[in-house]
Amino acid sequence: MKKVLFGVAVVAMLWLAASVSRAQDSAKGEKTFKAKCAGCHGADAAGKPAAKSPSIKGKSAEEITKAVSASPKHASVKNLAPADVKDLAAYLATLK
Repeated sequence: MKKVLFGVAVVAMLWLAASVSRAQDSAKGEKTFKAKCAGCHGADAAGKPAAKSPSIKGKSAEEITKAVSASPKHASVKNLAPADVKDLAAYLATLK
């Protein structure tokens, strides 16, 4: 019984650590979003139809990487590190 409880405790600690890590990534992504993306895609990432900027809520890191690398409009973010793109995707995933 002690082994089972110990196993449950270890799993719970790992889950908590992963949650905290994702929260930190999301916080970094929010800073990147506000600095690099919000001007065109809006403060809520819903896009700006008048500027022909689409919604980017919930986009994955892969989708963001493709969009950034494929569009000349994204010159200011082409130099984002892969970790920054993942953080940005983590933040965008929190938006509803």
